[in-house]
Amino acid sequence: MTDRLRRQHLKTLGLAGMGLSLWSLNGCSSLSALTTSASDAADAVLWQKADAIIASIAPTAFAKQDFIITEFGAKAAADFDSSTAISAAIAACAAAGGGRVVVPAGRFNTGPVHLKSNVNLHLQNAAVLSFYPEPQRYLPAVFTRWEGVELMGYSPLIYAFEQENIAITGEGILEGNGSNTQWWPWKGQWKHTPWQLDAKTDQANTRNPLFAMAEAGVPVAERVFEQNYLRPPFIQPYRCKRVLIEGITIRNSPFWLINPVLSEDVIVRGVNCVSHGPNSDGCNPESSNRVLIENCLFDTGDDCIALKSGRNNDGRRLATPVQNVVIQDCMMRAGHGGVVLGSEISGGARNIFARRCRMSSPDLERGVRIKTNSVRGGLIENISIRDIDIGEVKDAIVINFFYEEGDAGAHLPQVKNLHISNLRVQKAQRAFLLRGFERAPISGVSLHHVQFNQTGSLGVLENVAQIDAVDLTLNGEALTL
Repeated sequence: MTDRLRRQHLKTLGLAGMGLSLWSLNGCSSLSALTTSASDAADAVLWQKADAIIASIAPTAFAKQDFIITEFGAKAAADFDSSTAISAAIAACAAAGGGRVVVPAGRFNTGPVHLKSNVNLHLQNAAVLSFYPEPQRYLPAVFTRWEGVELMGYSPLIYAFEQENIAITGEGILEGNGSNTQWWPWKGQWKHTPWQLDAKTDQANTRNPLFAMAEAGVPVAERVFEQNYLRPPFIQPYRCKRVLIEGITIRNSPFWLINPVLSEDVIVRGVNCVSHGPNSDGCNPESSNRVLIENCLFDTGDDCIALKSGRNNDGRRLATPVQNVVIQDCMMRAGHGGVVLGSEISGGARNIFARRCRMSSPDLERGVRIKTNSVRGGLIENISIRDIDIGEVKDAIVINFFYEEGDAGAHLPQVKNLHISNLRVQKAQRAFLLRGFERAPISGVSLHHVQFNQTGSLGVLENVAQIDAVDLTLNGEALTL
C-alpha cells in the first residue's frame, strides 16, 4: 500500500492528529514496523467504539413477581393445548405491571405466543415449550417481515409488536417441531431434498407474488394471501424496544430462529441455536439499532448470524440500516456463514463489530461473508472484525456482489471500511472469494495479521481494489495482494 493510502487509512480510522508521521521515515524496515504499530493503534480506537455501543444499550428490568402458567390451567400433557393458559398468564402479568411468566419443568404444547410489554417469558430448567407445527394455528395474520419484505403473514411462534421491555430467558427449550414432514417441505427444492416435492405447497407460490407486490409498492395491509406457504420465524420482536433473549435453547425452527426487526436495544446472550432445516438462520437482526449478540452457540442449516435491512424496494422504502451491532464470544459450527451481512441489505449496514468468535465445522461453508448485488444495493460501512479463530471452513473470507441476481440492477452495492484483524484459519479450501463488479470494484478493505493455514488455494479475487494488507500469510508464506 502507498504512503498516501496509509495516511488515508489512518484518517478513516480516526487517528489523524495522533502524532503519527509516515513521511518522516527512511527505509522499508522502519516503515513496516510503523505500519504494524499504526494498524494496531487504529484497531484499539475502533474497538473503543464497540465498547461504547455495548454501554449504550438500554437494559430490561422486570418486577419481582411470577405468574406460573400451570396456575392458569397449563398442563404438561401430550394431549393438552396450553395456548390459552399461556396467553392468560401473559395478560395477567402485563396487567399487574409486569414480571415473569414462568414455564415450569415439563413439556407444554402451545400455538403462537404473543408477548406484551414488561413481560419476561421464563423457562425453568427441564421446561420445554413445544409449538404445534400446524399452520392454521398461526392465524389470523400479523404484520411481519419475510426475507426482508413486509406482509400480513403467519404469526411468528413467539411474536411481539411495538412492545417495550420484553424478554425470553431461562434454561429451558423452545421446540419448533420443524421437520422433513412439517414446515420444512414448503421450502421446495433444497440440497438433497429430504422430502417429497409438492408444487402446490412450494413457497414460490407465495414468495414470488409477495416480492412482486413489494416492487410495485402495494401497501402492506394488502399483501395478504389466502394460500400462504411462507414459514414463520421462531422469535420476532417487531418495532420493539429493550429486548432480552438469554439462556434458552432453540430447536427445529420453521424458518429463521431469532429475528428482531426495526427494534432497538436488543441483547441475545447465552442462547443455543440448533436447527438444521432450510433457512435455519440463527440470529438475523433486521434494520435494528444497538444490538449485542454474545456467548451464543450456532449450529444451523443456514447462516449463523446474518445482519439484514430489507430486500430491494421494500428495504429502500423503509431506509433503515442495521447498525451499532456487537457480536462477541460466540461459537459457530455448521452453517452457510459464520458472521454474515446480507443478502437483504438494501437499507444498509453500519458500525458492525465482531470479536473473539470461534468457528469450525466440515459443514461451515464461509467464515466472514458479505452477500449482495445491484438489485439489493445498500451501503455497508464501518465493519470491524477481529480475534476470530476458524478451525475448518470452505471459504474463509467472502465478499460477493453477484449473489442471486448478480449485476442485474441499478443499485450498486458499496463496501466501505471493512477491517479484519487477528484472523486465524487452520484449514480452508480457499482463503478468499471476492467478486466485485468491473464498474464497481470491491474497495475499502483492510486485512491485518491474518493467517491462512492448510489452505488449498488463494481463491478468487475479481474486480478488487485498494486492499490494505499488513502481515498476511498463506500456508506459512508471506502473502501480498
